[in-house]
Amino acid sequence: MTNKGKQTEKLTILAIMIALDVVLSPIFRVEGMAPMSSVINVIGATMLGPVYVTIMATLCGIIRMLIMGIPPLALTGAIFGAVLAGIFYKITGKVWAACLGEIIGTGIIGSLLSYPVMVLFTGSTNNLYWFVYTPRFIGAAIIGSVVASIVLLKLIKVKQFQKIQQLFFN
Repeated sequence: MTNKGKQTEKLTILAIMIALDVVLSPIFRVEGMAPMSSVINVIGATMLGPVYVTIMATLCGIIRMLIMGIPPLALTGAIFGAVLAGIFYKITGKVWAACLGEIIGTGIIGSLLSYPVMVLFTGSTNNLYWFVYTPRFIGAAIIGSVVASIVLLKLIKVKQFQKIQQLFFN
């Protein structure tokens, strides 16, 4: 396959992952928690690698903000988890490492950075404090990571999934 063909295939897979995230996240959403976003982040990290999963999370957050009216939490909650999940998986090749990256990135870093972002977004500190998002973000990241690891137990054995991994990781 030519280099241009590989790039087209990568962009097509990226578009499919973005579509899955945008469609599934609001369906399996509890107010203040988006565990499906964490599921897609972890699967994306194991399939796409750190660069493409970060692009995926960023575009998904922007689309959810524009279409669904979700505040900037859609970005702070997804990007850091995707970045760390992708990096941790690339370093170790282990699903549990991608899950750990998602939990640290979304549950801790993303939740703590959401406070100043929301203060800027709303212009108010009323009803906001530094750890207001942390329990929900950690909960969603743990739930999403567990679901993703269960899905990945089977998905990693599928030849097409392995082919996609080789496309992005080689």
